[in-house]
Amino acid sequence: MINILVTGANGQLGNEFRSIYKDESIAFEKPVNFVFTDIDTLDLSNKIFLKKFLQDHSFDFIINCAAYTNVDLAETEKEKAFEVNANCVKNITESITDKNTKLIHISTDYVFDGNSCIPYSEKMQPNPQSVYGNSKLDGEKYALSFTKSIVIRTSWLYSAYGKNFAKTIHKYCKEKESLNVVFDQIGTPTYANDLAKATLLIIKQSVKDKRFITGIYHYSNEGVCSWYDFAKIIAEKAYSNCKINPIESKDYPTPVKRPFYSVLNKSKIKSVYNIEIPHWQDSLNEFFKVL
Repeated sequence: MINILVTGANGQLGNEFRSIYKDESIAFEKPVNFVFTDIDTLDLSNKIFLKKFLQDHSFDFIINCAAYTNVDLAETEKEKAFEVNANCVKNITESITDKNTKLIHISTDYVFDGNSCIPYSEKMQPNPQSVYGNSKLDGEKYALSFTKSIVIRTSWLYSAYGKNFAKTIHKYCKEKESLNVVFDQIGTPTYANDLAKATLLIIKQSVKDKRFITGIYHYSNEGVCSWYDFAKIIAEKAYSNCKINPIESKDYPTPVKRPFYSVLNKSKIKSVYNIEIPHWQDSLNEFFKVL
């Protein structure tokens, strides 16, 4: 039996794990037992309770999806952002130091400054420009201090669950005649369902080949676009007449400056774990099927 704990299971990515863990396309050769928790059932900030819970259960893998993700609010809720994104990761690793558990921790493109002109590889130096980015980078450091850990950075995550750009644009383009969307921020959308499947494939291979290659990996869908391009395609697929207008970032001020360029280089995860990554428009089609 393979025991897998998914934390933050009520979020976008966590819910995707709930929806696909019985998918036959990623079926394991051994029986698998999934345990899904969120703050209501497992408070990662409660070190005593967390340690007892993890000591009482023999988890082979922990997939940590728990995160504080409100980028703008983090600027005024710094303590809360660091508690969830960094300290809770530290609590997990300190609770499993004497166990044979492997950790997969989810991180973000916000650990970079967005000033690159080439896709970010895992070897490039992080330089976060926000409280959110700094808190996630600290979380990475705590995760990687544990010898049996993988960090997966992703970008522009969206899903049929929770709040995200794709769902918001889909809603607004049916309600409004026009929308203004920035065109000078470039990246790649990531369908959370694809990321969940890729993560389970990593675990499946690790179990089959007894080969868990630790370190940092990047994952997003293939292709590149701006938020404007993304919104325009969403409107088209929704058969909406809403006009999507391109604007500059300076015309849509936010408390936190968004990265102008956050394309991730996925060569490492594709080569090490033989992961096939769909193009973002193909994945958007899948999103609309379940939306």
